[in-house]
Amino acid sequence: MALITGKKCGDEEMGALGLETEVAEARTTFDSGKTKGFEWRKSQLEALLRLLQEKEEDMLKVLKEDLGKHRVEAYRDEVGALTKSVDNALLNLKKWMAPEKVSLPLVAVPTVAEIVPEPLGVVLVISSWNFPIGLSLEPLIGAIAAGNAAVLKPSELAPATSEFLAVEIPKYLDCEAIKVIQGGPQVAEQLLDLKWDKIFFTGSAQVGRIVMTAAAKHLTPVTLELGGKCPAIFDSLKSSRDQRMAVGRVAGAKWGSCLGQACIGIDYLLVTDEYAPTLIELLKGVIKEFFSNSEHLARIVNKHHFQRLCNLLQDESVAASVVHGGSVNAEELFIEPTILLNPPLDKEIMTEEIFGPLLPIITLKKIEDSIEFLRARPKPLVIYAFTHDEKFKQRIVDDTSSGCVMFNDTLIQYLCDTIPFGGVGQSGFGQYHGKFSFDNFSNRKPVGRRNFLIEFSFRYPPWNEKKLQLLRHIYRFDYIGFVLCFLGLKR
Repeated sequence: MALITGKKCGDEEMGALGLETEVAEARTTFDSGKTKGFEWRKSQLEALLRLLQEKEEDMLKVLKEDLGKHRVEAYRDEVGALTKSVDNALLNLKKWMAPEKVSLPLVAVPTVAEIVPEPLGVVLVISSWNFPIGLSLEPLIGAIAAGNAAVLKPSELAPATSEFLAVEIPKYLDCEAIKVIQGGPQVAEQLLDLKWDKIFFTGSAQVGRIVMTAAAKHLTPVTLELGGKCPAIFDSLKSSRDQRMAVGRVAGAKWGSCLGQACIGIDYLLVTDEYAPTLIELLKGVIKEFFSNSEHLARIVNKHHFQRLCNLLQDESVAASVVHGGSVNAEELFIEPTILLNPPLDKEIMTEEIFGPLLPIITLKKIEDSIEFLRARPKPLVIYAFTHDEKFKQRIVDDTSSGCVMFNDTLIQYLCDTIPFGGVGQSGFGQYHGKFSFDNFSNRKPVGRRNFLIEFSFRYPPWNEKKLQLLRHIYRFDYIGFVLCFLGLKR
């Protein structure tokens, strides 16, 4: 049994035997009804907002320590984005909690119905290391807004951030209902052995399969946010201004967000043979403009992932495709922005998610060939496409499948609370952000109400042909035929 390195309510060290006790306390708190009321949800969201405001500098510091993120990048991608999400939840919480009236068929009169969102119970959130604060607290916002008790397991690969969350969250949030459990894979396995009402996991597909297998034992619903090889289709834009702007957005998505260690970052580019040289020169210029100071780039999270990325470049055929960059610094765990032109499609760099600063460019005879290229591969989390061709845009929407499609920009879809974020197929399933987070952690329970004024005896035995005809009219919503049949004026 592994020891859990986290804290209990912020100060008392807890071992493995205390894990079940902690989860049991969260369930007892939920069963008491404490978390279901509006005031508790509101107070916890307000406390989370205070945490983000009062501990902003501490968060920026631990993100720098774990991942080398510049304070502006860390605020843009995590602290600021979370502040926006909490504000949005507070603004809309009452509306989200309100029962939703629904219409019923005329034959159901005098029945009325509504959909009542109810919390699922005690939920487990397992977060990833690349955005260790954002991917921990974003789902937690939804879990709290929906009225659940929650256990958060931060990634051990971002130890400073994990420790920060374990120490600070209990100071702000209700530590009887919201728990933070630290530890490695063995602790995660112990948590997955327990019964949950929902599991929310962000990470690799390999671990996602383990999570689903464990959840199946208790028939626990799961949300998986897994990522995948997100492509960017780059059409030959005519305007030089549009070209420069588009290339800047590509560079920002590839190297400006955790040095490419982002599930929504661009994994590779698709471009025509003719346009590739122009695109490469534009990319080189933007790299020089944006990233000449290495302090504005994050670093690889640890030696294991650094070596994994280096191994991708060690194959001779892959190394030969490098047209820019390629230098590495093992001591600093840093790899410079690197561009590759047409690496072999059967090599790991094109079969597995890169999750780093290596950008393959794959050339095609026609940009429309990108449709079949994508259809032959697993469904990505996002498809980016830079084009002015409206027919081509529609073909991408109609003929490909992905968690999201974003035209002529990158990453901003993640920050928009009015659209859902999530994958499809191997890139995951389940959606969150904004009200979609609330719905993710809620059971939308239909509630029907009927009185005793009217009864339709034709729905009960003993059966006869007239009852059959009445049922036929009802199921076809043929109310005139129903009335005529009921009065004996029509067979």
